[in-house]
Amino acid sequence: MSLDLKGFALSTKLLVSSDHASVVSITLFVALLCACIVIGHLLEENRWMNESITALFTGLISGVVILLTTKGRSSHVLVFSEDLFFIYLLPPIIFNAGFQVKKKQFFRNFMTITVFGAVGTLISFIIISLGAIGLFGRLNIGSLDIGDFLAIGAIFSATDSVCTLQVLSQDETPLLYSLVFGEGVVNDATSVVLFNAIQKFDLIHLDAVIVLKLVGNFFYLFATSTFLGAMAGLLSAYIIKKLYFGRHSTDREVSLMMLMAYLSYMIAELLGLSGILTVFFCGIVMSHYTWHNVTESSRITTKHVFATLSFITETFIFIYVGMDALDIEKWKFASDSPAKSIGLSSMLLGLVLVGRAAFVFPLSFLCNLTKKSPSEKINFRQQVIIWWAGLIRGAVSIALAYNQFTRAGHTQLRGNAIMITSTITVVLFSTVVFGLLTKPLIRLLLPHCPKHLSSMSSDPPSPKSFLFPLLGNDHGSEVEAGGESSIIRPTSLRMLLTKPAKSVHHYWRKFDDAFMRPVFGGRGFVPFVPGSPTERENPPETTSNAW
Repeated sequence: MSLDLKGFALSTKLLVSSDHASVVSITLFVALLCACIVIGHLLEENRWMNESITALFTGLISGVVILLTTKGRSSHVLVFSEDLFFIYLLPPIIFNAGFQVKKKQFFRNFMTITVFGAVGTLISFIIISLGAIGLFGRLNIGSLDIGDFLAIGAIFSATDSVCTLQVLSQDETPLLYSLVFGEGVVNDATSVVLFNAIQKFDLIHLDAVIVLKLVGNFFYLFATSTFLGAMAGLLSAYIIKKLYFGRHSTDREVSLMMLMAYLSYMIAELLGLSGILTVFFCGIVMSHYTWHNVTESSRITTKHVFATLSFITETFIFIYVGMDALDIEKWKFASDSPAKSIGLSSMLLGLVLVGRAAFVFPLSFLCNLTKKSPSEKINFRQQVIIWWAGLIRGAVSIALAYNQFTRAGHTQLRGNAIMITSTITVVLFSTVVFGLLTKPLIRLLLPHCPKHLSSMSSDPPSPKSFLFPLLGNDHGSEVEAGGESSIIRPTSLRMLLTKPAKSVHHYWRKFDDAFMRPVFGGRGFVPFVPGSPTERENPPETTSNAW
């Protein structure tokens, strides 16, 4: 009996100690988030710093303080977990990216974005993987098989363009911003899909059949993930349009939007698909249909809530990475061969530079061949900025590296420890050095953000043009269709031959207005409920004539 009591007392003590440690961790991170917001505001006009670097430095400094106070035993209060990153931190960021995207620019440049984000990532993946196979053997860092080398290619193909996007302006350089932003999202999704596809196959005995299966699996994951995201967005739009929660409680419709977006991500992960692609396209569809079906107060709330959640989680990730960079356990395993760690990090940085340049400039040249107007072409200065934006590696690379080379955030193998420390070194160097140089470089290449850079801008086309965009600049900016009857359009055959992309947009718009919006709602098809805020803002006769 006394032994049972002692065991119970010990387990209770451990539980209380664990709870106390969790409270300490959460308190510390909340305090650091507050500090980052204040410091970031104070450094807003600084020529070099941005919020990402501020958060990273905050994490590094906090790690040093913890390292000193614990006498070298630990540098962080949380162990980096890829599950925490992919399940809780990444979804709000990706969803907000899709929800807030300027859809007109995104879909107008969709083919270029897809070429850069998907084809370009595949080229970078091949170059980094082949470079790793050819160069790493000389360093004798441990036993790495073909699966590890391909995983390295996927890990270091994942870019982090946050630093560049914080400097660019959507309004002043819409073409450049949409390319960098769109490529960044598609790149992350492609890298994760590639990484997951690699995990599913036995690559030790690689042959043509396995390569074909790998390619087929990649396209299957890409297509099904996109389809699932679109279906989740349409389902949320249909439910909110039919039931119209706003007549009783705006909290319910906001909650339903948030939960269904997160549900789409988790279902994708449960089915082994790409949650990144799923939640991104769910955000796009929700902003096009669902957002217009809720009350005005819910529209304002959702827009700011999603942006705030994205900002907080993004800042948390950079603090998290900064603190984990000083994890003493992994550095001890790699400390007996610092030259190898430095050499490996240098090789990886070189491969990243070469892999990025190998597709940005050639693919830009090919994309320019398909564009007749000089204003639509990507000039050399823009190509340099696109190349530079993709040199920074971030939390996605670290999360994938932990997934490949650790178990529950720990490793006892020297080769795996060297790979983790090298990944951290590349992420820190690229974020700090390349990130610090981003503002000066963009100011050098785009001194005053001249208007010719935005010639493919968000300004609506001339009324006589048939080239109306697919979607508006933001949630409420779709072009009214009332003037379509006065638009002089050439024949369908001529449209297909001269402007095939715009022709697709034109036919999609007609299909959207005729079939999709009447069923799922959207601008011009808001639900009518007597006495509701929607009725006061959109009288029935106005709504019926809007489209």
